[in-house]
Amino acid sequence: MGMKGKVALGAVVGIVVIAAVSANSGDGDGGSDGKSSSASAQQSGGSKDGGSAGGSDGAKAAEKKAAFEGDGDFEVGSDVKPGTYRTTGNSGGMCYWERAKDASGELDSLLANDNVSGTGYVTVKATDKFFKSNGCNDWEAVDPKAKGDPASEMAGDGGMFAVGTDIAPGTYKSTGNTDDSCYWERSKNADHSLESILANDNVSGTGVVKISASDAYFKTVGCEDWQKTG
Repeated sequence: MGMKGKVALGAVVGIVVIAAVSANSGDGDGGSDGKSSSASAQQSGGSKDGGSAGGSDGAKAAEKKAAFEGDGDFEVGSDVKPGTYRTTGNSGGMCYWERAKDASGELDSLLANDNVSGTGYVTVKATDKFFKSNGCNDWEAVDPKAKGDPASEMAGDGGMFAVGTDIAPGTYKSTGNTDDSCYWERSKNADHSLESILANDNVSGTGVVKISASDAYFKTVGCEDWQKTG
């Protein structure tokens, strides 16, 4: 009944087992064959690289949504306002971010961090001092309470999905995972602290997880695609 936390040092993230948790899994190789019902397809439509209704007007609208760039050190309060932000379309886990309480660069200053594959969400707090982003696509401000047209399937390596907006709550299954490389996580917010984690697991074989309507986000890394089964 323990949990695993994802802890990053520098720009490298490792999944650290704090205690054993038996459940299911999520995250694969980032595509559900372009089906409009997939969470990955919906999210890509909202990326900075183009809206669903194309043309220069769509590109301009998408560009205006960018809150800050994906590379740089940003001072909270002046460069970055407190709030929840999203980056989409990242590949290979090369996108790295961190929340920090000062600019020393020392481990003690680190509040939270992650490497992002696909989509990442993070909440920057007013008490944070700096936000660092390296190798990410631009960040856009989002309303964590917004509702959308949630999908019933998601890419196994899609990153974070907002429950009720990107994906519908329910029971999901991912099959064909190998070597415990599939990691999933249910979380109550985008703070990325250990206290944010409701449940998580590394999966080999088939993973099954029930995502509650009260969950805020579901994270899936290195998994085969997830399908809603109930």
